[in-house]
Amino acid sequence: MRLCLFTDTLNDINGVSRFIRNVGHQAALAGLEMHLVTSTRFEPPASFSKSEPYIHNPRPRYARAMPGYPQLEIVVPPRRALLSLAKRLRPDVIHVSTPGPVGMVGRAAAKALGVPMLGTYHTDFPAYIDHLFGDATFTLMTSGAMRRFYRPFARLFTRSADYGEALVRMGFPREHIIRLRPGIDTDAFSTRFAAGEEGARRAFWNAYPGAAPRGDNVRTIVRAIFVGRVSVEKNLPLVTRIWPRVREIALARGFDARLLVVGDGPYRATMEHALASHGGVFLGFKHGEELSRLYANSDLFLFPSTTDTLGQVVMEAQCTGLPVVVTDQGGPSEVVDDGATGLVLPVGGHASEQRWVREVADLIADPARRRAMGASAAKKIEPMSIRASFEHFWAEHERVVLGLNPAEARA
Repeated sequence: MRLCLFTDTLNDINGVSRFIRNVGHQAALAGLEMHLVTSTRFEPPASFSKSEPYIHNPRPRYARAMPGYPQLEIVVPPRRALLSLAKRLRPDVIHVSTPGPVGMVGRAAAKALGVPMLGTYHTDFPAYIDHLFGDATFTLMTSGAMRRFYRPFARLFTRSADYGEALVRMGFPREHIIRLRPGIDTDAFSTRFAAGEEGARRAFWNAYPGAAPRGDNVRTIVRAIFVGRVSVEKNLPLVTRIWPRVREIALARGFDARLLVVGDGPYRATMEHALASHGGVFLGFKHGEELSRLYANSDLFLFPSTTDTLGQVVMEAQCTGLPVVVTDQGGPSEVVDDGATGLVLPVGGHASEQRWVREVADLIADPARRRAMGASAAKKIEPMSIRASFEHFWAEHERVVLGLNPAEARA
């Protein structure tokens, strides 16, 4: 089988691009013919290969930074060149990974070539629009656009059962929705990246002054980390509101709580200003082994998003031995065992915010509980390899090409 995957995100620093890069690499390792097709000006991060024979990236006809999101770009891809490329590659099936301009070309290519088309619902765009604008009309229009975009797909992967149900409510046939087995690169994110002895750990953090001990501080430093786009749709205003109180409680108990924010985005300046005197440390984008070490040498992971279809970073954090704190909305809660590998907390209203303050502060002040949760988290995620996820991904495409019904996906 020959598969072409069309995506609007490949060189960006996000979980979707990492997943797509990973499945492309897995296909190459297995000797399977899979082509990744995009159109972007962005150079890949240092942790990504700049050139692989299965990656095709014709230069856009037009591109500019997205207003308010300079880390993202608006692109007009070379439609004719991409369609000609698809014709030369002669795929048996096309996968459209994103509902953007490149994804639209992928849809057109599938129709022109008469081959089946599958897709992945990686991003909950209606929820993003709702967070950004708070306008029910815009949200409804976005939901309608998603329905129209995905209507011709033979199968639609979702990263979590929760979003499978959301897609059914949006009007997609349940029998065409497949929960993709979750998986990450368990070699790239591992407990082996922890510094180990206290001296080595101290030396590691000395490279990040805001996260290192200061002066005669005798309190135990506990580092909570967030990794992702620093934007309101990740529900980071929640963290901005609760963190000063969390830190105050922790200090009273003898713990110096620091909040490490890895990533960038339009909310960063606001958040950085608000937490400047409350232990906030903003590190910008990190990737590759440095990101793995930042995870593994932190103490807990905070991820307040309610719009993520999976939350790949939540799996990465657990794989490195971190307890995680997530919301009860969206996909991340499905890869966390509440009370065992982390905490799943409700969101919405004053009472829930007070619970976040209390639960996070308690976890910061309980090293033994953090260690036990972190060990359980690493054990839970270790079997969830990107290889197993890719094999499921590939097998479902083969079933469509052969005209078979979708296989039952197991968690």
